[in-house]
Amino acid sequence: MKLRTGLITFAFSAAVACAGPALAQSAGSRGTQGAPPHAQPGVAAPRPAQAPATNQPAKAPSQTPTQSPNQAPAERLDPAKDAAIRHLMDITEVSKMGDNIQAYITHQVQEAVGRTVATEKVDKFMSTFSTKFSATATPEAVTDAMVKIYAKNFSMEDIQGLIQFYETPLGKRVVKSMPEISEQSQRVGVEMDQNAALTVLRGMTNDYPEIKPMLPPEEGPSGSSSAPAPAPAPATPSTNAARKAAPQK
Repeated sequence: MKLRTGLITFAFSAAVACAGPALAQSAGSRGTQGAPPHAQPGVAAPRPAQAPATNQPAKAPSQTPTQSPNQAPAERLDPAKDAAIRHLMDITEVSKMGDNIQAYITHQVQEAVGRTVATEKVDKFMSTFSTKFSATATPEAVTDAMVKIYAKNFSMEDIQGLIQFYETPLGKRVVKSMPEISEQSQRVGVEMDQNAALTVLRGMTNDYPEIKPMLPPEEGPSGSSSAPAPAPAPATPSTNAARKAAPQK
């Protein structure tokens, strides 16, 4: 594989990584829900034998076993703020991120499987994968995780201000235009950095001649190379969606 393709793949993979934290957080929070506590409420957890006489208050055993005495209880999101955040995510179309990420990953898996699994087995494989994947990483879980992130970073006043902006004609135009703007910007940025990297690497071939076969042919006098370079990878759904809702400060 030519180095240009490798650079594109790396840039694309880095963009996909932006989706990771949201999925990881949702999976992590989902994995802890429903776990049995170490002790039922009002029933002391088994403890090693110790002296019967203590000076601790009688209410100490009722403390939640999984919570440290100095740890503040988890803050519960105000229902009004939760609803406002979800409304903001709807009007900015960020609420579609879970579906977009799932569709993107499924497509990547299908392409990889198509190169390794026999053709007659691909459809059955993807049917099984899609069913299990949808049950394991639901789009709703991604949305729930993002609501918590919004709530942590924005006050209720911030959310209301963003809603007011995105409900204006300009805000609606931003929502409609930003995916294309973001994709074009990323393509330009990837192409510029890719060309800069290739220029640097070509300048290092005298000291490291072993890398020369990895590089694509240099452009001729007419400005075109003998082998067409693949187009840079497009922006991922997660990148577009995240940028559409990001407030400008």
